[in-house]
Amino acid sequence: MSKLLELDYQIEDIDTVAKQILDHMSSKTVLFYGEMGAGKTTLIKSLVKLLGSDDDVSSPTFSIVNDYRAKSNSIYHFDLYRISDEEEALNFGFEDYLNTPNWVFIEWPQNAQNLVPEDANTIEISYKNKTSRTLKLSQKHNINPEKQQKATKF
Repeated sequence: MSKLLELDYQIEDIDTVAKQILDHMSSKTVLFYGEMGAGKTTLIKSLVKLLGSDDDVSSPTFSIVNDYRAKSNSIYHFDLYRISDEEEALNFGFEDYLNTPNWVFIEWPQNAQNLVPEDANTIEISYKNKTSRTLKLSQKHNINPEKQQKATKF
């Protein structure tokens, strides 16, 4: 993984942080890692707003995916916390969402790690204290060994 941005921030500065993140993005697929309550959905709310959507953003914990409308595209927001395995993700069409030109924000991507694109951005959020967080934005370069094997066969 290559690091694109690392910063500490106060929660009240989330809109400024979201702008910095969008300025450093190299992919429209973004994987969000962090403990429960670390601020993943709060950051996604700010990103969705900056991308031009007026929709109400909430965690799709039970619906698994929320679709927000922006001016020129859709934004798909996944929460994979409740899925039990990658087959469940395939059954609801997860890969179809990934194969669009739209933004795709994925909370708890580790529950479908072999399905996410190799070029996705990752955001890791960790608690620093009650009102501040540390954020790391990186470019994912891990190539799924199975996909790599297929790519090298002639």
